[in-house]
Amino acid sequence: MVVHKTRVESTRELPGRARAYREAEIRPQVTGLIQSRLFTEGQMVTAGQALYQIDASEYAASVNSAKAALQRAEATAEAARQTASRYQRLSEINAVSRENYDQAVAAQRQAEADVAMQKAAVQSASINLARTKVTSPIDGRIGRSTVTPGALVTANQATALANVLQLDPIYLDLTAGSSKIQEWKRDVAEGRIQSTDGESVDVKIKLEDGTVYPEPGKVEFGEVSVDETAGSVIIRAVVANPDGLLLPGMYVNASFSAGAYDDVFVLPQAAVNRDTKGNPTAMVVSADSKVEVRNLKIIEASGSDWIVSDGLEDGDRMIVSGFQKIQPGASVTVKQPMAETAGGTQQPGADMAAGKP
Repeated sequence: MVVHKTRVESTRELPGRARAYREAEIRPQVTGLIQSRLFTEGQMVTAGQALYQIDASEYAASVNSAKAALQRAEATAEAARQTASRYQRLSEINAVSRENYDQAVAAQRQAEADVAMQKAAVQSASINLARTKVTSPIDGRIGRSTVTPGALVTANQATALANVLQLDPIYLDLTAGSSKIQEWKRDVAEGRIQSTDGESVDVKIKLEDGTVYPEPGKVEFGEVSVDETAGSVIIRAVVANPDGLLLPGMYVNASFSAGAYDDVFVLPQAAVNRDTKGNPTAMVVSADSKVEVRNLKIIEASGSDWIVSDGLEDGDRMIVSGFQKIQPGASVTVKQPMAETAGGTQQPGADMAAGKP
């Protein structure tokens, strides 16, 4: 085969796990007995939908008590305002002392402050009453309930009542070794690979059983720190999940373009040999029809091919089969292999090298 320089995408394949796009742990904000569960485990719920009802009788009584205290404070404030108004008129004709008038004004202000405080108490009691109905903060699928009706729950307890997960779209947290990230950055900095900065990077996904996931994903960002324990960096992708096929914790393999190599060769892996030290080599036919061995520099694999940066020249004729019949320095005759047509006839195909008899 005749090899030519080309531009090829640099593909990275990384393992990862699916993660919920959004997750909400449902916890009570008031203390009381669970009266009822208002959802079916595993169903879709919407933001604001009621999930649990906590016994509200004490909280309703607190609201009524606060409202009564507010009414009393308002009555006291009205009386204080009338007293201050009378003292003002009497003070103007010197019928009461200035001190008595000042005390009446102070009593009015204190009564008005009590009204404001009681209004806040009514508002606080009303908020707690509303919190007896536990609602979902997000749209998503709700899991199993950890409590049943009759259970006592406390405000902001450690154990969540249930979890709501938004799974469409869903995140994929892909794991890359920090050394691979540094190698990639060096390739970009030294010009061996053209960066895809500023471009949207598509992600192809394979499930644990090897099937290809039908929806393409997009790379969102790479973590800004390295996990000290694993020495890895998280690259996060996001993908549509309309059928709920991907679930949090599910293992996936994802491949995406990390840039592109310019002026490289793409060679079939079967056409590349190894010397006694394990270094990659290729056999080519020189201009005088002799077999030469070239040492190759392989950058990475791409499917069933190798991406090679050095060791070949554009237009080199590379031997891709029959290695057991030839030796370096041997003279060869280049033949045209015959490709079978639909009618069964033979037509000239691609170049290949065969040893002379």
